[in-house]
Order: sequence, then structure tokens, then C-alpha cells
Amino acid sequence: MKAAGIVFINLGTPDSPSTASVRKFLREFLSDRRVVEVPRAIWVLILYLIILPFRSPRVARNYKQVWMNNISPLRFFSQRLVDGVAAKFAEHYPDAKIHTRLAMSYGDPNISAAIDELLAAGCERLFFLPLYPQYSATTTAAVHDQICKVFAARRDIPQWAWLKSYYDHPDYIAALASSVQQHWSENGRGELLLMSFHGIPKRNVELGDPYQSHCEKTAEALAGELGLNKSEWVLSYQSRLGKAEWLQPYTNKTVIGLAETGTKTLDVICPAFAVECLETLEEIDGEAHEFFIEKGGEAFRYIPCLNDEESHQNLMFSLCRPFLEEKNVNFR
Repeated sequence: MKAAGIVFINLGTPDSPSTASVRKFLREFLSDRRVVEVPRAIWVLILYLIILPFRSPRVARNYKQVWMNNISPLRFFSQRLVDGVAAKFAEHYPDAKIHTRLAMSYGDPNISAAIDELLAAGCERLFFLPLYPQYSATTTAAVHDQICKVFAARRDIPQWAWLKSYYDHPDYIAALASSVQQHWSENGRGELLLMSFHGIPKRNVELGDPYQSHCEKTAEALAGELGLNKSEWVLSYQSRLGKAEWLQPYTNKTVIGLAETGTKTLDVICPAFAVECLETLEEIDGEAHEFFIEKGGEAFRYIPCLNDEESHQNLMFSLCRPFLEEKNVNFR
């Protein structure tokens, strides 16, 4: 087997929970044309005159509430996941030269640096695995853009492949179902299971983004794996930004509505997030939790992301295996 490099890619995180670091991260993230498809002249004014000055301090305060071990949860759990998968590669392919890296679309460690390191280590084949189960132009396509940008500046391009999505992969659905079942065995089963996915503007879907369809298929597959009927689970979308219409129903409104109509115990899982981050810990287990209790709910039970759990490591290993064994992989 030729020396291979595998890059696991997540969205990114500030280097610290300071306002300056958060502002730097948000500027890079929200400047990506894949992320925000508003006309540039208008968006630059909104970004620099409204969002960065006013949102950065608030987001920094939120990060301070979830910061752990001098590092963000997203980076902490992402790195532990990659380290765990690397150990499985060493165990199953003891004679192979397989190098793994964690990279971020925004912030550090960045994709360009990861590619440079792997090529310097002698890797002749590269595989990129975005940690986004459901494909969206706002996330996965943005990763693809960055990879192509790096190679556009190179004369000698290695063989490479990437994974577009894994929203319905059997091991992914099984891992999610296992996490829910473990939660139920330890805490009892709530009246309803809410599956909260990250939202995107509705217009993106109308223009051809398959994200909503992927989310719905993930939710249906998970419900099927758990044996739930349609009255026992709900799908919603979180993390709306701006005044445009995003995918609905919105998570916060859904949580409030459920509490107001008599739901007392609610189990909540966020299948679109591979590891814990601000959107799961602060927005769901913090803000949405508070809304539910304030409106009459009694128990809001957040089910953690897959993080670095063994089932998640096994899933990543399964997703990489065709590349490592050169089976049914479309190289570029």
C-alpha cells in the first residue's frame, strides 16, 4: 500500500474565547461566499458594521461558558476522534504507512497546512473526510473549494478523493441509535425525541442544495432504527442567522410549542454535529433547555454528540476503509 494521508475536516473554532479571537474567526467564516450568499457589497457592510462589532462579544461570552481544558469542545473532541481512528488504522493495517490529520475549514489547524504536512511525509494518496454527515454547499462544498484552491497553486498534484456525505450510512445510523438507547437506559425514555439539525437558508434548498432531504432521511432512518412511529419524534432546525427565512420548523419555537402544549419530558439529539460545539452545548443544552423549562416543561434531556465514542471511531474507520483498500473510490 502506498503511503496514504487522511484529513478529517471540521468547521473550525476560535483559538480562545476572547472577543478578538472570536472576531477573527467569525470574519473568516462569514466571509466565505459558500456560507453567506448575500451580494458582497451589502454583506460586507452588514458583516463589518453590525455582526463583527456586536456579535463577537456575545459569542465570546458564550464560548467562555463551554470552553474546556484550555481548548474549545469542537477541537478537543475532534482531535480525540482522529487520534482514536489513527489507532484503529495502526491496529488493522500494521504494515501500512497511514498518516492522519485534523484540519478546520476556518481557523487552525487549516486544510492547507495539513496537506503540506502529509505531502512532506511522503503521502502519495490523500483522502478528505468532512465531518458533516449531511451534504450542504455551506459546509461540505466549502471544504471542496478549499482543497481545490490548495491544489490550484501546485504543479504536482497527488491522487486524492473525498467523501461527500454519510447521512444514511448504516454505521452512522446505528451509532446514533445506540447513543439514544444508552441515554434511555440511563435516564428513562422521554415522551418525545427531538432531532435538531443545523439550519440553512430556505433559498439555498430552493436553488438545489440537498441538505434538507439528507436531514429528513437521517431522521427517518434513526426513527426506524429505534422503532419510533411518527408521533414519537420531531425534526427541527437550529442556529438561524439574520432575518431571511431558514429551514423550518425552528428548534426554539418547536421546544416552546411542545412545552406549551403539555410535553413534560423531552429528549434532544443533534445528528448533524459530529462533536460537541457551541451550537450543541450553549444553544441546545443551554438556551433551548431554558426555554422548555420556562414554558412548563419538566425534563429536557440533551443526548451528547457521538464525539470520540468507540462507535464513532468505528464509523470513521468504515468510511475510510474503501479508500485505504482502493475499492470503489473515485480518485481525482
